[in-house]
Amino acid sequence: MAIVSKEIKSFKDLVVWQKSHELTLEIYKITLNFPSEEKFGLTSQMRRAAYSIPANIVEGHSRKSKKEFLQFLSIAKGSLEELKYFIILSSDLEYINNEITEQLESMSEEVSKMLYAFTKSLSNIH
Repeated sequence: MAIVSKEIKSFKDLVVWQKSHELTLEIYKITLNFPSEEKFGLTSQMRRAAYSIPANIVEGHSRKSKKEFLQFLSIAKGSLEELKYFIILSSDLEYINNEITEQLESMSEEVSKMLYAFTKSLSNIH
């Protein structure tokens, strides 16, 4: 399966977007169970970091130049790294159990690898 293909008509066709969207949905579900005092703290921060990943992929995809697309993919990577920290923090605060932590870390790592590969393949297109 190619990461960059001539058949990409919409950002929805990008597997990296699909996987980051799934991760965002999972973050929203899991943070529903966070303590109410975290509503404007960790819950909000985790959700923002999560939705920033697919949102930046979408925005980059809409840009006219490869350079701009790469810039938005870089921002998406930064948001993903931020989210990884929030997952660790949530686990250490015992807001999520080990099983959920491992699930989120696995999903995050998959998106991370895809973002890296997508960025690399896009960089190699002339």
